[in-house]
Amino acid sequence: MEAWLNGNPSPCLDLYSKDFTYFDPSREWRLDGRDKIEELYESMRGKAKMDKFEMINPVVQSTDTMAVLSYNIHICLDGMVWKENCTEVYKLEDNDKWKIIHCHFSPTKPSVAV
Repeated sequence: MEAWLNGNPSPCLDLYSKDFTYFDPSREWRLDGRDKIEELYESMRGKAKMDKFEMINPVVQSTDTMAVLSYNIHICLDGMVWKENCTEVYKLEDNDKWKIIHCHFSPTKPSVAV
C-alpha cells in the first residue's frame, strides 16, 4: 500500500499469484488472472495516489499452506476518506513464498437501492 501513495503498483503485483482473482467495488465483475489485474494497475500507474491510509483491525487466520487476512482500510485523499473492508487469501506456493490468490474490497457502508 505504501507504493500506492506514489502511484506505483509494482510491489503489489509482485505479491499476486498467476491465478489471482479480484473483486473491486468499482467493477461489476471479478477480474480473473494476474494479467488482468496487471492491466488494470498499469492503467492507473502514476494516477492512483493517496495522502495516507490506515489499516484497521487486521486479523489473520491460517493453516500450514493458506491464510486469510481481513481488515478495514481508510484511504485519505484531499480531505476525503474512503472506508472499505478488505479480505485477502494467501497460499504458500512451491517456492515457499506466500502469494495472494484472491482479494476482495467492498465499501463499509454500501448504498443499497430498494
